[in-house]
Amino acid sequence: MAAAMHRYRFLSTWELSAPPHLVYRVLADPRAYPVWWPQILEVRQLTDTSGRMRFRSLLPYELSVTAHEARQDPAAGVLEARLTGDLEGLTRWTVTGRGDGASVAVFHEDVEVTKPLMRAFALPGRPAFRANHAWMMRHGHVGLRHYLALCHWS
Repeated sequence: MAAAMHRYRFLSTWELSAPPHLVYRVLADPRAYPVWWPQILEVRQLTDTSGRMRFRSLLPYELSVTAHEARQDPAAGVLEARLTGDLEGLTRWTVTGRGDGASVAVFHEDVEVTKPLMRAFALPGRPAFRANHAWMMRHGHVGLRHYLALCHWS
């Protein structure tokens, strides 16, 4: 029961007007996330297959994770990483075409919170933590839509 209080599963679906290969290319470069996703404060590459990310949404706390590449499959449109740090678990983007040249990017996250403050407020804070995540994802979606619209891709 205690582990379930600290576990979160999120699913977000983003409709984007850019073709899937371009959406995939942007999502495959997390170092550029702070450019278009305001809640991503910093991404620092550690190795060829790992990086450190700091982010903060609406609530007054910051999270820090190290992402370790688990799968990068452009043909299937899948980007997957194992997370360690304030969140432990798995995160995955799956990018597919809609048939009209546009894309759908599905974000799936299955993590356990390890940050002591969030663990201490696990039960009363759960609705706020979920709302905080939803707010961050909405802003990421808007940011990516604008970024894709402004960029000239070759």
